[in-house]
Amino acid sequence: MESAGYVTLTRQSGLMREMEIIAHNIANAATTGFRQQGLVFSEYVQAVEGGDSLSMAAARVKKTSTAQGILTQTGNPLDLALEGNGFFQIDTPNGVRLTRAGAFNVNAVGDIVSSDGNPVLDIGGAPINVPPGEADVKVASDGTISLGDQLLGQIGVVEPEPGADLKRESGVLFQTDAALLPATSGLVLQGHLEGSNVDAISQLTRMIEVQRAYEMGQKLLDMDDERSKSALQTLIK
Repeated sequence: MESAGYVTLTRQSGLMREMEIIAHNIANAATTGFRQQGLVFSEYVQAVEGGDSLSMAAARVKKTSTAQGILTQTGNPLDLALEGNGFFQIDTPNGVRLTRAGAFNVNAVGDIVSSDGNPVLDIGGAPINVPPGEADVKVASDGTISLGDQLLGQIGVVEPEPGADLKRESGVLFQTDAALLPATSGLVLQGHLEGSNVDAISQLTRMIEVQRAYEMGQKLLDMDDERSKSALQTLIK
């Protein structure tokens, strides 16, 4: 295969990765707290002295959208949404993870937990406990949780240090090795949930564009293959 074929193959590989990400976004358009993801294409150029340079594409960097999702009022006292920056901290079996999905509840021992049953952490990184049988808690805009005059704790709203890498671990959970800092802005809204920030229409449009680009690349590969076969048959004759 000549250089043109390898260049097309790298492009095709990137388009396949992008199609997978777009399909994942569309599938989670109604998932609470989901953040749309995109793919960043980069270009590698090899300069050849006295000859033509070679340019190849790569698509390995995933970028997560930080756009605000639509806020929906639910009335559930433990449904919490973030307006602005920041993430909730969740203590999972694999370590502390970040999320925007705030559909919380109370487990059998009184800890506030995520929909997966993992403890929600306070600003100091500890679980938050609610007295048994008491679900009518109040959550202030700074995350402070109280029951009447009793202070129960403060929901930890944090964000990674500037420039940190944020990796998606699952649909709504993120991981980072960077230091976590108190969120510089943002409000906690009680009785609300943040919806997915996926722009379904733009994602469907992009899916069509990627599909057409992939089909065009495949035609180029088929043409190159036919040309190589014709050249080989001519040499054999």
